[in-house]
Order: sequence, then C-alpha cells, then structure tokens
Amino acid sequence: MPNYQYTCLACRKRFEVFMTYENYDTHPVRCRHCKSDQVQRRIGRIRFARSEESRMEELADPSKLEGLEDDPQALGQMMRQMSHEMGEDLGPEFDDVVDRLESGQSPEDIEEALPDLGGNADGFGGMEDGF
Repeated sequence: MPNYQYTCLACRKRFEVFMTYENYDTHPVRCRHCKSDQVQRRIGRIRFARSEESRMEELADPSKLEGLEDDPQALGQMMRQMSHEMGEDLGPEFDDVVDRLESGQSPEDIEEALPDLGGNADGFGGMEDGF
C-alpha cells in the first residue's frame, strides 16, 4: 500500500497515512495528532534512475573541473565521487591518495611521498606520464 504524507493545517504537524490506491481521495484523512480534517498532502522526494554514462558525463563537466588544480581538497572529493559512481574498488593506493588530497596535501607532495605510485617496472604509467 502506498504511503501518503500530510501536514495538518490546524496543528502544523506532519504525519503519514497508508492506504490503497482505491481509497485515496475517497476516504477522509484526519490528523493523527489533533483529529482535524484540515490537512494538506505533501509531495515526498522524487528519485529517477540515470545511466552510468550520464552520471559520468555530469562528473566530467568542464565547469565542475575548473580550479581543481589549485584546490587539492576539491580534487580529492571529486575523485572519491567518481570512484563511487564507477562502483569499483580502485585499491588502497587510490584511497590513500584521495585521503591525502582531502586533507589538503598537494599532488606534488603526494608524488614525493609516494614515488612508486602507479609506476611499472618499465617506468611507464606514473603520474608524470599522465596515466
């Protein structure tokens, strides 16, 4: 049965009523607190599903990326949000880097503290290579 949310116009308290679709708008609703029939239906939160592609496009919006190079905390928050949107565990190194960014540590300081971060034995794939 659906849950309908109301506000009492007499005592200003909020309450919920459970009723079937057939009963909605055919049975009077009274406030559970003061028994007044002067109630107003409230509209609850609305959710909608979005594709993974549209969520990632929104995160990659160029207007949201402006200034990230000067704000390590915002960069860390954006990286954490992107990892949640992707739904993948990117490993402890990623979490360490994001934690450091969110605490305000600069990317340059993180590279110095973690010189082997993302690097391979052949020397490719490091942060300086853009990978």
